[in-house]
Amino acid sequence: MDFTEKTISGERIYSGKVINVDVEEVGLPNGKTSKRELVRHPGAVAVIAVTDDHNIVMVRQYRKALEKEILEIPAGKMEEGEEPHITAGRELEEETGYKPLSLKKIASFYTAPGFCDELVHLYEADIDKPGTPFTDEDEFVQVEEISLEEAEDAIEKNLIHDAKTMYAVQYLKLRINKE
Repeated sequence: MDFTEKTISGERIYSGKVINVDVEEVGLPNGKTSKRELVRHPGAVAVIAVTDDHNIVMVRQYRKALEKEILEIPAGKMEEGEEPHITAGRELEEETGYKPLSLKKIASFYTAPGFCDELVHLYEADIDKPGTPFTDEDEFVQVEEISLEEAEDAIEKNLIHDAKTMYAVQYLKLRINKE
């Protein structure tokens, strides 16, 4: 069976700084039609950075959509035309002050494919000594370095509550278990 939903018509109902929202009428595989509300996002990166003493570099910040602070790995939106590895290095340095000595791509994944096309590219960075973060004027973060065990505990306590960071912690755990 072909599961493709063919777009019959569409309208952009919102254009924003971070996302756009489209409403599309689609033809379904059974011949009927339906509406789809779609969030369009330019893509993002996330970076796993581990210090020489084996701590994971994290940022604590308030997330308005959740109405709470969460602890997460450094991440950010890709700029138009920017390659993911460039964004990864830029975001790591801006948010944490750490400059990547090298970046290794781990994976790419969709965050919410039922309604959003955001693709997150996950990188692992070798890092040097930290410098000074220089976040955007509307971005407030606190850099924290925590052990893998502390990260696992934070997941259990819902202090780490986002998929990219949980993915990163599991990736590190699996990598350590292979060594």
